[in-house]
Amino acid sequence: MRTTLSRPGVDGLDAAAGALRAWQDEGVPWQLHPGDIGWFRRFGAEATAAAVRTWSRDGRILAVGLLDGPRLLRLTTAPDARRDEELARVLAEDLGDPGRGVLPEGTAYAEVPADALLHDALTGNGWGTDESWTPLRRDLAEPVGDPGVRVEVAGPEHAEVRAAVQRAAFDNSSFTPDRWHAMAAGPLYTDARCLVARDARGEAVAVVTVWSAGPGRPGLLEPMGVAREHRGHGYGRAITVAAAGALRRMGASSAVVSTPSSNTAAVATYRSAGFEQQPETRDRRRDP
Repeated sequence: MRTTLSRPGVDGLDAAAGALRAWQDEGVPWQLHPGDIGWFRRFGAEATAAAVRTWSRDGRILAVGLLDGPRLLRLTTAPDARRDEELARVLAEDLGDPGRGVLPEGTAYAEVPADALLHDALTGNGWGTDESWTPLRRDLAEPVGDPGVRVEVAGPEHAEVRAAVQRAAFDNSSFTPDRWHAMAAGPLYTDARCLVARDARGEAVAVVTVWSAGPGRPGLLEPMGVAREHRGHGYGRAITVAAAGALRRMGASSAVVSTPSSNTAAVATYRSAGFEQQPETRDRRRDP
């Protein structure tokens, strides 16, 4: 049976997230984590469903994509389907044809697992490469040290503070308390924690959200940020160490994160928190 593309809708989000959860494993190049869908849920259930695409064969989901912006598809496949020729061909066709409802006309981008045969299919269809990313990983087999600052789990009563630090950390961030509540209302937030770090005066200075994929599987940091006026004091390292500790307590086997390679400060921060750099990856780019 041929691989088919679908939009799962709100009712199908659990199946897509369940597939992503099952695909998280040590030693497997990752591209999309259930936490990525959980973080996108800040825009609401309908918007999240509209951004998700799945590819299935014989009733089994083989690939999941998230439109993280109108021209960027973040995509991964089942590990045992990474070298599946028919899947690679269908994915390349669907990503290259605006009529399929995945990516629009004009310049578009795709993030694809490093070991996927899809890279060859995209190259054959005229796709080039674009931005470099640096994945980082921290093993959680051993206990994580004290972060050295006060860190609290942000619940509903902290939504305003959590959102304010997010906006202070990222240019053009639109995160609000209402969006925090929308994210926290999603089923994936059951396996997530928002953390807030405070300085010696009690002011909130850094935030992170961590997403578990279940015991024994890699957990994700998405996002982590330090308020602009508090940078340069080690708070990024501190909140990252706290994030690793939270994931370990949730049973994660490792903590993973990815950042643009050009963001050398972020790479340095994660390394200072015990994360090890993994081989770089590159976005794929389609030009008109």
